[in-house]
Amino acid sequence: VEYIEIPVAFDALTVVVHPENDWANDITVAELKAMWEPAAEGEVIQWSQVRGDWPNQPLSLHGADVESGTYDYFTEAIVGEAQASRSDYTAQSDDDLIVRAVRQDPNSLGFFGYAYYNENRSQLKALAIDSGDGPITPSDETVQSGEYQPLTRPLFIYVNADALASNPDLQAFVEYYLLNARFLVEVVGYTPLPNEAYNIASEHVAEKRIGTAFGGQAPTNLTLEQLVQTEREF
Repeated sequence: VEYIEIPVAFDALTVVVHPENDWANDITVAELKAMWEPAAEGEVIQWSQVRGDWPNQPLSLHGADVESGTYDYFTEAIVGEAQASRSDYTAQSDDDLIVRAVRQDPNSLGFFGYAYYNENRSQLKALAIDSGDGPITPSDETVQSGEYQPLTRPLFIYVNADALASNPDLQAFVEYYLLNARFLVEVVGYTPLPNEAYNIASEHVAEKRIGTAFGGQAPTNLTLEQLVQTEREF
């Protein structure tokens, strides 16, 4: 299937704990890897095994299931390989169930998109992520600045090129989508791209530009500025 790649927004995967968790306010990428990598299965089972001054309390992990793109991106960004993860965690296809599980268990930790944290911020605590330059909390500002890494991810839609050429209704829908996405992505909790990025995407559609700027790989550590530059050069 030949397709047109269209960037539409940025998301900030958010690592959350129970609001009564008074020991963890931030976490490093290395510590997250120690929690989630395959070698941790059945071995890393207490908070104190991740950071020495954290308590000897059971570590209860919750996250997206293996069919989820969120799972793929999280494991790629944190462990270094997509779908490389311990399996002894509670996997959910419904992010609302992860929210519920974490807010009910003071020893829990979970991850999902920023929108779910934003909707439930009074019942959850987001951890600041330290990728080497100090802890950074997820927000529109830290996503736009490129500071919140490596859990900032670009979101795309992919349009069948043959269908686009033969179906005027699909063409009209994609044009409508790109015209309005910059205003509506915030409503669902994502970070909008710069107007330039939507203009470039519209040019790709008009020119029927086929393929991907990223070689079929999920781009990690990508900033808004880099996304715009990559799409411009594609």
